[in-house]
Amino acid sequence: MLGTLLVLLGAQACSPAPAPTDVVATLLKSRPDLFGQVLADPAKYQIQILYTQIDRDAQNRPQFTSHPYRLNRNAYFYPASTIKFPAAVLALEKLNELKVPGLNRDSPLRIDSAYQKQLAVAKDESAANGLPSLGHYLKKLLIVSDNDAFNRCYEFLGQQYLNDKLHAKGFRDVRIIHRLSVGDSKLTAQYTNPFTFFAPSGQPVIYQQPLVKNEKTYPNQLGHAATQLGKGYLSYRQKPEGELVAKPMDFSDNNYVSVEALQAMLRAVLFPEATPAPARFNLTEDDYRFLYRYMSMYPKESQFPTYADTCCNYDGYCKFLMYGDTKTAIPANIRIFNKVGDAYGFLIDNAYVVDFDKGIEFLLTAVIYVNEDGIFNDDKYEYDQIGMPFMARLGQVIYAHEAKRARRAKPDLSRFKVPYN
Repeated sequence: MLGTLLVLLGAQACSPAPAPTDVVATLLKSRPDLFGQVLADPAKYQIQILYTQIDRDAQNRPQFTSHPYRLNRNAYFYPASTIKFPAAVLALEKLNELKVPGLNRDSPLRIDSAYQKQLAVAKDESAANGLPSLGHYLKKLLIVSDNDAFNRCYEFLGQQYLNDKLHAKGFRDVRIIHRLSVGDSKLTAQYTNPFTFFAPSGQPVIYQQPLVKNEKTYPNQLGHAATQLGKGYLSYRQKPEGELVAKPMDFSDNNYVSVEALQAMLRAVLFPEATPAPARFNLTEDDYRFLYRYMSMYPKESQFPTYADTCCNYDGYCKFLMYGDTKTAIPANIRIFNKVGDAYGFLIDNAYVVDFDKGIEFLLTAVIYVNEDGIFNDDKYEYDQIGMPFMARLGQVIYAHEAKRARRAKPDLSRFKVPYN
């Protein structure tokens, strides 16, 4: 069985069909012109892939058949921005569980600073009303993978709520213990900012959350050796230009998630009716529509926030699979509901791909590592030369395979048709 995905296989609708394990390998080997370089040494590129076919019955109920390639939940990869997705989902869940009258994702908020390295915020010029809200942070997080937006969700949730909630749902291969791109230490990551939520008019206060310190620890599940990567890294602690440390970089105090857990969490949000009750998120139908909209929205389609004149204003900006290596427009019949990550030479995409015209749908989660010199923090990663072309071609080859695959029944994909204007 596939580790954490077991949690999603309890309901009849999710019962897996017998699956050969070499489908992905066969597809990759059939195109040496596209994958010859990485297939020559897949261990070097630390490739992991989970491709899941979806078949519907006459009642449109999904059945999943998963095909793994080099999956290893004990092989550490830095998850980068992929961990933003469960944080976004849990932010909506926490709002529902608080059950505070008038409190919702659009409630204006103020975030205060009450501990070292914390940043306060009272305004957000990218919002239509100039005020921050969880809903607006979630839009930025999902559309362009905004780091600050994730950090604010992390602060609203707190370390313990974030991890304990995921673990209680059966997603055990997850450890989210720090903010992104702010130099969080082990100590500062334990403290999360005070929040104040207001009525739409800006007054009165409808909910306050104080400074929270998490006293619970979340040890490295993989062991120290598994999280020592590379052969060196640049340290900027003593010299602004950086100093080479000639030993592996220690990721034991960094976030962690397995490929199986990434896809399992995505699947729970996309197919709640086919997910066992203990693993479901506590979301409303409006929450699901909100997530589907902004997971699949292109930057050019967003009005608040606006990305029309920025470097990320192209369809494939956060769509690594199929379109990560091009800035051309994605066909209107295809939508990708996903969350990507890229850092330290790792490229990850966790995606559900839909072609509404052809009735195609599949799940695809993939990781590749491109760091030829083995040095971290030197900004020398082969994203454009190796990583993005691999991810795009992988998605395209899987899509082509899906286009030829016979299905028991034509799927009704109307659930995933959402407005973008």
